[in-house]
Amino acid sequence: MANHDLVLGQNHDLALGQRQDLGLGHNHDLDLGQNHHDLGLMHTHDHGLGIGHAHDHELALRHAHEHELALGRATKHEHGHAHDHYHDNELGLGQNHNPHPDHDHALDLASQNHELDMAEGHELAVGENHELGIDQNLELAVDQGQEMSVQPAQDMVISQPQLVITPVLQSRALVPAPNHELSVGQEFPDVKSCRRALRDAAIALHFEIQTVKSDKSRFTAKCASEGCPWRIHAAKLPGVPAFTIRTIHESHSCGGITHLGHQQASVQWVANSVEERLRENPHYKPKEILEEIHRVHGITLSYKQAWRGKERIMAAVRGSFEEGYRLLPEYCDQVKRTNPGSIASVYGNPTDNCFQRLFISFHASIYGFANACRPLLGLDRTLLKSKYLGTLLFATGFDGDGALFPLAFGVVDEENDENWMWFLSELHNLLDLNTENMPRLTILSDRQKGIVDGVEANFPTAFHGFCMRHLSESFRKEFNNSMLVGLLWEAAHALQVLDFEAKILEIEEISQDAAYWIRRIPPRLWATAYFEGTRLGHLTANIIEALNNWILEASGLPIVQMMESIRRQLMTFFNERRETSMQWTTILVPSAEARVQEAVERARHYQVLRANEAEFEVISHEGTTTVDIRSRCCLCRGWQLYGLPCSHAVAALHFCRQNVHRFTESCFTVAAYRKTYSQTIHPVPDKSLWNELSEGTQNGGNKPDMIINPPKSLRPPGRPRKKRVRAEDRGRVKRIVHCSRCNQTGHFRTTCAAPI
Repeated sequence: MANHDLVLGQNHDLALGQRQDLGLGHNHDLDLGQNHHDLGLMHTHDHGLGIGHAHDHELALRHAHEHELALGRATKHEHGHAHDHYHDNELGLGQNHNPHPDHDHALDLASQNHELDMAEGHELAVGENHELGIDQNLELAVDQGQEMSVQPAQDMVISQPQLVITPVLQSRALVPAPNHELSVGQEFPDVKSCRRALRDAAIALHFEIQTVKSDKSRFTAKCASEGCPWRIHAAKLPGVPAFTIRTIHESHSCGGITHLGHQQASVQWVANSVEERLRENPHYKPKEILEEIHRVHGITLSYKQAWRGKERIMAAVRGSFEEGYRLLPEYCDQVKRTNPGSIASVYGNPTDNCFQRLFISFHASIYGFANACRPLLGLDRTLLKSKYLGTLLFATGFDGDGALFPLAFGVVDEENDENWMWFLSELHNLLDLNTENMPRLTILSDRQKGIVDGVEANFPTAFHGFCMRHLSESFRKEFNNSMLVGLLWEAAHALQVLDFEAKILEIEEISQDAAYWIRRIPPRLWATAYFEGTRLGHLTANIIEALNNWILEASGLPIVQMMESIRRQLMTFFNERRETSMQWTTILVPSAEARVQEAVERARHYQVLRANEAEFEVISHEGTTTVDIRSRCCLCRGWQLYGLPCSHAVAALHFCRQNVHRFTESCFTVAAYRKTYSQTIHPVPDKSLWNELSEGTQNGGNKPDMIINPPKSLRPPGRPRKKRVRAEDRGRVKRIVHCSRCNQTGHFRTTCAAPI
């Protein structure tokens, strides 16, 4: 028995444990000795594991009671066909044979934590006329797919009285997926494809590689773990374009990587992994990319890698930021070609052709604002989050139902007084040609000096009011008192001067500094009671807040893509609102109709006295007021300020049997609303068709060969600022704070460093 060796090789497990079965691989035969005696497993009494003589030269497993041949389930051959029968020289094993070792020759399998790795081609050597016997209750388990054969070997010796097992270091099982399997002879069109396939295989199998040599004709790489023998070599023969894998040492002695990252998980790999998903959903967030990569590949990457991978794909899909500026002249020509009557102009710096300004207004917006919108115009801006920064300027009207109606857009390299003056000059030229019958405009904006000067220079007859949202935010930052902010809004909404002054006195009782801060701003610029123009109830421009959902997403795109995103949104707005208005059956738009009906209900309890054909005295529980239906004014100022008859006016109109709807501003009618959105914003074709569509057309404005370079400003590193700094806050003097502990200025008690 000492001369018969059991050879155990690499990566093939021979596991002896409780309730283990003996399974053979695909058509793996036991090669016998000279006399071709069969190998049998039989019960022995003298030795726990011994060699005896087989009966009838058959290969069998002796059961403890019946000593019958147990057949294992069929296994598939390596070449694809299955064996439903066993051969004389194959070792079969029945299922569910529980091992119960004899007490004299017991091999405690539960206590054995060693695995016998049997390599392909290694064989179990048995002498002539001898058989390998195991106790009747013991079974030998061999992993399916492994080969056991008989040949002389010296790696492991089985002595007669006991089984001696040499511990083998357990290695990490690396089972390649079908699409990541590498084999000798596999071809790739070039070295990049070869490296890409190897990278994907390394990530899938959780080991890292290190490039040894890589050039146009050779590529060699090895496992990055020190001492691991895994190695691959690919090369290209002269005159043959394809790279071919020549050699692979497929065995890993390392356990693979243990950290959560991966050296080969580069930004380009991230981009390739999520390219299809990003093309389907451009709003796929970097956080979602990280979650998917961790779920699919088990790799944890940084947020920056996911963000850069997304940017790389989006640049390929939508074009680069530099290309966007280069395409601006052609894009402006296409806007004017597809939407006749529109204005689209781009301006560059004369010295270096760097981008400075862009102005776009679609004909459908110009027509709707000039013929049917309320005579209100709001001005606002937002900072762009693109690579080259810049500022997006807005000029927005309000339709009859109170919704925002974007009129014009301007993109400038930076926000300053000069650029605001240019934008308002372009806006003036636009309205001067299209608003012959429009009443005097009311313009709402914040208190930035560039806007104030631009309005005075380009719209000298317009009423300019400050946006209450900007004003209240500055007031809140200064005093941080919600009660004071509420009183400020009540003062702004007050219709009568006496009511306004009463609210200011309440503020003064709480804080004299707050009252002084308010009185420094002329009330004619923000208070309804003092405002000379017609605001129709609008105290705020509220443009950014209303357009926040889609403007902020577009602000990070290349400039042409950003303008196309805005155009598509406007096109959708026009179509949806046009279709919605077709279902209305009232004379006034829903918001105006609701306000008039509320006034009608209140007017039922009023008493009306008639002075002449136009003047009326209306008595209510609130007091007595005067109404003049000829001049459409009421002493409460509600009619003239909101453009809709107040409850006093409704009472007077009903008294003389007049139709209330005839005394409303025309912009509140459904007919005017439909006219607002009667024109269409047409699509702009894809940039690949611009040259073909522009052949033979002569559009004024930008020259076809005009070159626009990106601006010189670049976005600073780090996450972009979410909340912009208001212009009125930039030069604001900070409040002086005092420490109650040391009575010094500049810090609080909690941060005081003075000795106790």
